[in-house]
Amino acid sequence: HVGATKMNADSSRSHSIYTITVEQCETDARGEAHIRQGKLNLVDLAGSERQAKTEASGERLKEATKINLSLSALGNCISALVDGKSKHVPFRDSKLTQLLADSLGGNSKTFMFVNINPSAEAASESLCSLEFGMRVRKVELGRASGRRVEGASLAELKEARGAEERAVSELRTAEARLARLEGEAKEGREAQAAMEAELAELRQRKEADALLLEQGADKQRTQLADERKRAAA
Repeated sequence: HVGATKMNADSSRSHSIYTITVEQCETDARGEAHIRQGKLNLVDLAGSERQAKTEASGERLKEATKINLSLSALGNCISALVDGKSKHVPFRDSKLTQLLADSLGGNSKTFMFVNINPSAEAASESLCSLEFGMRVRKVELGRASGRRVEGASLAELKEARGAEERAVSELRTAEARLARLEGEAKEGREAQAAMEAELAELRQRKEADALLLEQGADKQRTQLADERKRAAA
């Protein structure tokens, strides 16, 4: 979606990713089905922002922070790929890099178009974008090719997908149960707090009643002593 900032009236407030997956089934002479799979990711990255220029606040500032964090994670992955010596590429540091992991390594082909602002006021942002594009250009990827799943039949693939869907359903059920238990625990804590407050109030009343009784007894003793003095006189 888009939103207005000081620099752009229709500023992108999130990244957009459209994924197209194509599968081809081939049957060999033995009657075994083989799946060849291809994936196309169409990505529109939101530009990084500087709060001093956009004057973003509230939700707009939160959006800008998340955009910058994900772009930073993407930059770290690019740096690790350019280095070539890094054994670990931090794809899991953000949802953006997790989704683009297939496009940044292995048998993939990646095209990146860098859009810059010709305005002199945006010179620093344009330079940063061009430098990022140069870093991406240094990444060496393998030859793009279809991914073939050997020895897997359509029935097996459907079964695997069904198992995945069941696992997701069980996870959601467990999360709902956990939320329900947390709600019950919260209600229990609130009820316990209410009971403790009621007990404290009852103790205060008891102490107040005891104090009144003691004061009444003292008053009676005083009156009795006065009466004895008058009788003796």
